[in-house]
Amino acid sequence: MRPRTALSSAVSALAALALLSACGSGSTTAASSSDKPLVGVDYPRSDTDFWNSYIKYTPQYAKELGLDLKTTNSQNDVAKLTANAQTFISQGVKGIAMAPQDTAAIAPTLAQLEAKKIPVVTVDTRPDTGKVFMVVRADNRAYGEKACQYLGTKLGGKGKVVMLQGGLDSINGRDRTEAFNECMKKHYPDIKVFGEATNWDGAVAAQKLQTDLTAHPDIKGIYMQSSFALSGTLQVLQQRGLLVDPKDKKHVFVVSNDGIPEELKSIAAGKIDATVSQPADLYAKYALYYLKAAIDGKTFKPGKTDHDSTIIQVRDGLLEDQLSAPLVTADGGTYGGVPSVKSDDKSLWGNNLG
Repeated sequence: MRPRTALSSAVSALAALALLSACGSGSTTAASSSDKPLVGVDYPRSDTDFWNSYIKYTPQYAKELGLDLKTTNSQNDVAKLTANAQTFISQGVKGIAMAPQDTAAIAPTLAQLEAKKIPVVTVDTRPDTGKVFMVVRADNRAYGEKACQYLGTKLGGKGKVVMLQGGLDSINGRDRTEAFNECMKKHYPDIKVFGEATNWDGAVAAQKLQTDLTAHPDIKGIYMQSSFALSGTLQVLQQRGLLVDPKDKKHVFVVSNDGIPEELKSIAAGKIDATVSQPADLYAKYALYYLKAAIDGKTFKPGKTDHDSTIIQVRDGLLEDQLSAPLVTADGGTYGGVPSVKSDDKSLWGNNLG
């Protein structure tokens, strides 16, 4: 961080602003000094292992990058996210990171923040309309394609699978669903896919999986679009006597998305077969990195980055840094042309939590 060269009176004013900000509501971390930019981070939820990991990493990277931090939690509610953005504005933040779960309804809030010249970085999700400084997420279409190629290979191109979809009001749910369906249609047309909308709700996912297995006991594959469905899926398979070793002919092949520690342990134990490791640590790191860059007046262009990712232009005025998200399996093999890493690989964030 470059030292500021403002006059002493300006420094005093900034110190006063920081003190006032520290007294604001809705924060878990107060501003500590006037020479550090104050940023706001809204956590989208705290009821999943993935997002709890993101919450854990955020203060760590804020400290490393020299940022003061205010945080809120919108609890999967766009109205709360809107209110939290107003709180951040009143606290004088210089930038905001958020992960809107409803990617259409956030547009008016983004427009207000743009008008106030407060840069926004969205994490994990991309707004359907509106501008932000940067989107930090992985290629969610690749999630669906990797799951398709894994299951298609394991099932030998034939059979039935259930796809437990996330929320289709989210770009993530739509990307994963569309890519999985398109890949199956193109490469494995003899596999029947039962798509089940769950709105990222584990209880709903378990109930619909139970119904599908009752109607179609010959289902041999499950694609969970997030680890939200992990516990319920394992419980349903256990109840039906299907939670067996992958070499057992009754085994149902399960692919998840997230890469949380419990998924990696379940792969090693043979309870599920694969996941796509969504980088919770790098989401926190680069959300804050781009906020700091925006405050410092930096700009970016499409192309390769220095951190094993690619910035793409989604539409005019909207860039997305697509971070790496590898397929993870027990053997580290290649499936349908997709390479994977072993579930015990130390490069995976899920193997490095304290």
